[in-house]
Amino acid sequence: MLASEGKSVAILEGKPVVAGGETEYTTAHLAWVIDDRFTRLASVRGDEAARLAAKSHKGAISLIEQIAQREDIACDFRRLDGYLFPGSDGPQKVREEMLTLTRLGLEFERVDRVPLPSHNTGPGLRCPDNGQFHPLKYLRGLARAIRRHGGTIHIDASVVKVESGKTCVAHTRGGQQVTADAIVVATNTPFDSGLSLHFKLAAYTTYAVALEAPAGTVPAALFWDTEDPYHYVRGARGADGTELLVVGGEDHKTGQAQDQQQRWERLEAWTRARFPHAGAVKHHWSGQVFETPDGLGLIGRAPGLRDNLYVITGDSGMGMTHGTLGARLVADLILGRTNEFASLYSPSRWMPAALKTLLEENVNLAAQYADWLTGGEVASAASVPPGHGAVLRKGLSKHAVYKDEKGQVHELSAVCPHLGGVVQWNPGEKTWDCPCHGSRFTCTGAVQHGPAVEGLKVIEKK
Repeated sequence: MLASEGKSVAILEGKPVVAGGETEYTTAHLAWVIDDRFTRLASVRGDEAARLAAKSHKGAISLIEQIAQREDIACDFRRLDGYLFPGSDGPQKVREEMLTLTRLGLEFERVDRVPLPSHNTGPGLRCPDNGQFHPLKYLRGLARAIRRHGGTIHIDASVVKVESGKTCVAHTRGGQQVTADAIVVATNTPFDSGLSLHFKLAAYTTYAVALEAPAGTVPAALFWDTEDPYHYVRGARGADGTELLVVGGEDHKTGQAQDQQQRWERLEAWTRARFPHAGAVKHHWSGQVFETPDGLGLIGRAPGLRDNLYVITGDSGMGMTHGTLGARLVADLILGRTNEFASLYSPSRWMPAALKTLLEENVNLAAQYADWLTGGEVASAASVPPGHGAVLRKGLSKHAVYKDEKGQVHELSAVCPHLGGVVQWNPGEKTWDCPCHGSRFTCTGAVQHGPAVEGLKVIEKK
């Protein structure tokens, strides 16, 4: 957006490849039908905010479509209907959403049955003009376009601190400095954009499976049910041309569950009950989303007296559309233009009607610090099986111990360097996850996901 209007743009990417973070794990639904549903949003922000949210996400889908066409990016973009159908919680939520969509004047159709070939869902809602694409193909094309417009992209350039002001400065882990008229922190969760943002964000882990499917058996549509956590479905094509059915769900607070394998198994069972023709599980993985009290992103000027510092965060399970509308919104703010969605997504916005959700999430966050008072999960490193990790208590300290497949022990501080939470072992991904603000580390302690910018401290053997 900025490079195409003649601005000098530098992108500092902390990973060794472009889009090597959470974008690799998204199921990439391009939906204007928001995850938390319009009934919830209208109740906490009002009907006009709900209409604007729909408009902004529709605009994001159109912008992706326009960019893909203009820049000739082959990213498998296609327009699709989206269907909401009842889960095991019954039809009431579908009825509520139908009434809300009618009141808001948003386009939809009530259907007696959602088009799942072998499963009678009962009445559902069809919402047109959603979409899907291949996010990595799209972003590779976007990177080419940025460079063509004179922008530069620097990989392995992990930023650990930003200074705002008339002239902004980004400091990298390698000691380099980049000065700019403005800085945008677009890192899924902000690492240095004001502490207050962390109290508006709740980190969740979400799971996905991709099953082989016979040709022609996956409907060309997006699907969501009403359960909590809900399930979401799309079709895709593998690198070898195999048709795939991609299903996600089973969300939980990051660092607050250790039954990853069972969650993937439950997703598979849910899928097979509704798509009995599905074949073998080809892939399984997890990703991370950051929820806000009202389900809308935190996009715009960073809170506080941080001149020329902007943030795009709080994807609330809609990272592809939030990221795109966020780029348009922030670009307008930097260029001094009015954007009708600025107040809707302002990171400084007050959400009194969502106060209950905000308090519940922060009570949960505060409770995680009680881990400092508990004992260890095992008595010694000898009790940790190869390929696994566990937290040990050592006097007043807690250590994160990982034993690799060869039996070598890697002992780390279990204290997250962000704000002092005690990390937990994730056996599904073999990572250390912080249950407070969602930082994730590799089994040997390197930062995998912020807001932490430093790895877990290595405990030197005496």
